[in-house]
Amino acid sequence: MYRDPMLPPVVARALAEYRTLLAEHGITWGEPPLGYVRMMSFLRFPDEAYQMSKEPDLDRAFRDALDGHPTPDGLTVLRLLPAGLRLEARPLAMLSEHPLPCVLLIDSARDTATPVRVDGQTHLVPAGGARLIEITTGSALTVAGEEVDLSVLTRAAVPARLRLRAGFPCRWSVTTTDGQGWYPAGADRRRDYHGVPFFHGDDLVLDVPAEPLTVRACRGMEYGTAETAAHPAPWRETLVELAPERLYDAAARGWYGADLHVHLNWAGDIVGTPAAAAAMQHGEDLHVLNLVAGNVAGERVYDREALQHWAGRDLPWSDASHVARMGVEYRNDLLGHVHAFGLTAPPSIYHTGFLGQADWPPNGAACGELKELRAVLGYAHPFHGPILEPREITGSGERNCDARALVVDAALGLVDGMELLHFSEISGTVSVYRRLIGAGNRLAALAGTDTMLSFTRQDTVSSPPGWERVYARLGGPLSAESFANAVRHGRTFATTGPWLELRVTDENTGVARDVGDTLHLRPGDRVTVTARTIGPEVERLELHTAGGLLAVGPAGELSATLDVLEPTYVVAAAAGGRHPRSLHREVYAHTSPVYLDVAGRHVARAEDVRWCLEWLTLLAGTVREHARLDSPDQLRDHLDLIEKAAAVYKSRL
Repeated sequence: MYRDPMLPPVVARALAEYRTLLAEHGITWGEPPLGYVRMMSFLRFPDEAYQMSKEPDLDRAFRDALDGHPTPDGLTVLRLLPAGLRLEARPLAMLSEHPLPCVLLIDSARDTATPVRVDGQTHLVPAGGARLIEITTGSALTVAGEEVDLSVLTRAAVPARLRLRAGFPCRWSVTTTDGQGWYPAGADRRRDYHGVPFFHGDDLVLDVPAEPLTVRACRGMEYGTAETAAHPAPWRETLVELAPERLYDAAARGWYGADLHVHLNWAGDIVGTPAAAAAMQHGEDLHVLNLVAGNVAGERVYDREALQHWAGRDLPWSDASHVARMGVEYRNDLLGHVHAFGLTAPPSIYHTGFLGQADWPPNGAACGELKELRAVLGYAHPFHGPILEPREITGSGERNCDARALVVDAALGLVDGMELLHFSEISGTVSVYRRLIGAGNRLAALAGTDTMLSFTRQDTVSSPPGWERVYARLGGPLSAESFANAVRHGRTFATTGPWLELRVTDENTGVARDVGDTLHLRPGDRVTVTARTIGPEVERLELHTAGGLLAVGPAGELSATLDVLEPTYVVAAAAGGRHPRSLHREVYAHTSPVYLDVAGRHVARAEDVRWCLEWLTLLAGTVREHARLDSPDQLRDHLDLIEKAAAVYKSRL
């Protein structure tokens, strides 16, 4: 009997269970209502969600955030007026009677609670309150017994057919003039950070209206975007041949790009499948994909079954230029999250501190086990805003996923790097990274998008994998092992799109070194530092040492000389504002260091070492005051690791 290699029975059973959870509970899949779980429904409208307060009534807060602004795409609003109703919607073109999903916001101006019944389920909308509800264009909707006509949600369109061909897998977008997206039959109705509809593949056929269309094709960050207009004839098939132009070829230079933090399933509005992951990886030409098993807010670890089945093996769609593996996101919301790539077997523990459980064992113990399983580790989405002083992070007991244990685990050699690029604001993450490498920790610059394939519209989460990447210089063929080894040696840079090179040359000997390498110097030796970029989105180039900014200039190439009197490092960064090629708030790239050792000594800048020691002192207080612990021995385990890390830093002084 034929069995789909993408769906071994254990994985198929898990996906069926997730579909049941989705049907029963909606987008949260019944997860315990932590703050980020409660926000899932609203983050489909990120501009408005970011304005919302932390008040208990999120529906009302969302309604208030919309006040005075145009209704965002994908949202229908039903106004309950003191006398009567008003439905506000942009009609969707329909080619058949098959209903389309919608999100309905009910906004009440009435002075009494109003019962609203949707497809047999009653929702009570408070006086002056609001409710956000999932509906379809075919839903049955009544307000206080009065039927609401939903026919205004749709308009009839004349069918046509489009065939899309590029000659290789791409990311496609097909839209009518009003921005409505069109998809092949059976494709997930995904939208990216910019709200652009997309799907992946090649030689695809889709039903569309016989109206003016915009067709776009792109293929990850190494390509530009090709765009054309089409106006297919009614009831006929129209061929569109379109291929994006390549901007750079990383693999030809010996570099391979990875997204080290992608979830197949993590609650959401659909169930993610291996086939969807395969189509996205090849459509984005993403060399390395790490699909991480992880929990959300409770005990269930999503995709654990897939990890157990495929641990230590390439996933079925891998080939010579694309490697996919099952990995892990180890999660503790007080101490930080860690992604693991290349592990040979499932770990014994995936999370701590949820549902009132103890924040034990320490993150370092979990990292130690993952290292024994040959995983390469990086702290995930470490920080979420600017950071100047340790007290801004370690002085708080808020369970916000900040990587409070990073300074410990970096000193003890328990992690290989940290995500400089992730879904959140990155300035604080970069600042802490430079402190850590300045204090003598050899950490690789990494990237992980936290893309979740089970969401189709959720800010950055629903963008395709690989919209940020860590590129690693392998020095040979691509494999999970060769990529992990390159990360361990720090031969990396992280980017939202631009290509970024860094080289340091000893002027006395002519010896040159690239990222991850060490240049051995004598006091007073002069070096030349050169950075280069490729990509239209770059506006500014920077060179930094442990002492601060060395040079700044425009895109293209930047060089500077440096007389090296003490051990230091050099990193390069490229930046820019919003750009269509970047599925983030900003354009950014950052290298791992080239290390400049002097007279056999590594960089260990006293100011950075003391900064880390202050962090550890405050962290010990945070653990004492805010960690959930069941015994003094558990507290001792945490404090022992902090003390060991402090001893490492003190030895560097």
